[in-house]
Amino acid sequence: MRANLWDVNLRGADLGGVDFWDADLQRADLKGANLIGASFGDARLPQANLAGAYLKGVSFHGADLSHADLSGADLSNTVLINANFLRTKVDGANISNSKIYGVNVWDLEGEFKEQNQLIITLDDTSAITVDNIKVAQFIYLILNNKEVRDVLNTLTSKTVLILGRFALPERKVVLDALRNKLREYDLLPIVFDFERPDDKDFTETIKTLAGMCYFVIADVTNPKSSPLELQATVPDYQIPFVPIIQEGESPFAMMVDLQKKYDWVLDTISYKDGDQLIRILKKGIIDRAMQKHDELRLIKAQMPTVISASQFEE
Repeated sequence: MRANLWDVNLRGADLGGVDFWDADLQRADLKGANLIGASFGDARLPQANLAGAYLKGVSFHGADLSHADLSGADLSNTVLINANFLRTKVDGANISNSKIYGVNVWDLEGEFKEQNQLIITLDDTSAITVDNIKVAQFIYLILNNKEVRDVLNTLTSKTVLILGRFALPERKVVLDALRNKLREYDLLPIVFDFERPDDKDFTETIKTLAGMCYFVIADVTNPKSSPLELQATVPDYQIPFVPIIQEGESPFAMMVDLQKKYDWVLDTISYKDGDQLIRILKKGIIDRAMQKHDELRLIKAQMPTVISASQFEE
């Protein structure tokens, strides 16, 4: 039977080696406690206070640490297999040399002080380590080819990159409507707003995102929005680019050159307002992009012709 230890106050207690297997420690106060070698397998610790606790060698196998506070805690050499770290506070914590296979990491608060030699494999396989818990799942996918293929197929068949400048309220309205409508068609919109990045050189980021997308929607309403990025991206990626522009505006000069030179840059769609853009989204943007995507896929699948050198002999 699961022990109910809700809101228990064990602050600073010496609990080294104690077995808390399957216990319910929601909102428990374990701040600064000595828990070296203890076991919290399958335990529930949502919102528990473990700040500054000594957790070296502890097993959190399958434990729920969502919204818990691990700030400044020593979790080195712990077992975090299948543990849940949802919005967990980790600022200043040490998880080096821990086993993190299957760990669920979302929206961590703060930064780890140390996270070296994290083991992402199980005990019955060769140990593989990484030095960042946030990239552990991605590295594991790379090591398992089938999963990588599935992830890439999902990205390249569903993801739509939206480029533009959306700082003004009226532009933000258009963006939000476009993003929400794309989701209704089972697509995954990624928005890149040129007003936000602080790094003056973010072209590489756009190129990386574009390379994983099904197609790109580029709002060129503001002439400063995307000329450089499109010129750097379009030649390298044979994916559909759909330029859109609000009525009364003119696209930047190089836009026409890109459309003439690269047939995967579709004709620019001029729209009156966000409502009209949403009305024509399926036929004017999605269907055209999908058709071009299919055309490009057939071209890529064609085998190049091999010519025998003998035909050039006299």
